[in-house]
Amino acid sequence: MDEHFVWVTTRRIKPGALEDFERAWRPSSHPHGMLRAFAYWSEDGQEVTGVSFWDSRQACDSWRASDAEKQRRVAMAPYVVEEREGFYRGGELSLSSV
Repeated sequence: MDEHFVWVTTRRIKPGALEDFERAWRPSSHPHGMLRAFAYWSEDGQEVTGVSFWDSRQACDSWRASDAEKQRRVAMAPYVVEEREGFYRGGELSLSSV
């Protein structure tokens, strides 16, 4: 199994603030070491989960400590009610037919 380094953040958004949140949420530049990123929205638009894949834990930590990320979090703050986040290691599961 190929190992991946994954950062997952789930944010509950204030009602009606999804468009403003999305503008603040997108980074202004591609973070060094980020390989891929995905975003998932709840049907009611009040919860957003971001999943990003990194080449190392150090690359993710470096981005999270950067001024660009700090500015992005300040810009998002007026639209966020709650935030949960975590760093994980793992890989893709192989599904076989039974």
